[in-house]
Amino acid sequence: MQVLCLDLEGVLVPEVWIEFAKRTGIAEFTRTTRDEPDYDKLMRFRLDLLKQHQLRLPDIQQVIGGMAPLPGAREFLDAMRERYQVIILSDTFYEFADPLMRQLGRPTLFCHRLVIDAEGHVRDYKLRQPDQKRVAVNALKSLNYRVIAAGDSYNDTGMLLAADAGFFIHAPPAITAQFPQFGVTNSYDELAAAVAKAASGP
Repeated sequence: MQVLCLDLEGVLVPEVWIEFAKRTGIAEFTRTTRDEPDYDKLMRFRLDLLKQHQLRLPDIQQVIGGMAPLPGAREFLDAMRERYQVIILSDTFYEFADPLMRQLGRPTLFCHRLVIDAEGHVRDYKLRQPDQKRVAVNALKSLNYRVIAAGDSYNDTGMLLAADAGFFIHAPPAITAQFPQFGVTNSYDELAAAVAKAASGP
């Protein structure tokens, strides 16, 4: 049995924090896992910005409510779910993801949670577990699944390394150049073809 593990932001939906930066006019929010490999450092930076500008969870959710999946993402995901078990492994948060998951047909999502105070301020975040993407892939492999994975950022590389086959999609050249062992795809058609080839392998 084949399992396809996909990142969410940058792969199936736009980057939430970049959209939030556009809406608020605060350019610092454009910093993502494509720029900062240290996820905790990145999240502490974001939490400090939210506090500095007195922005709350409802402000972020309002932006997300107006977002849509990337063009062709739903069709790609539906096609993949006809052929493989599909799991979304993301470093987003359940408090963010629901509107986008609904538009994607509610695929299985493993991600994290935010710590919100009574006034709706984001005070902290709680990882489901450290390095959860890699750990999830290894757990699936321990159940005798063959795992194919695709992502676009530094925080996906552990997942790609652990998978039986790993691919980049929509990834910046600066990242793909650092990890030449992974195939590079730039469209859903290219990724679908790469996944099909990997799935038919030994």
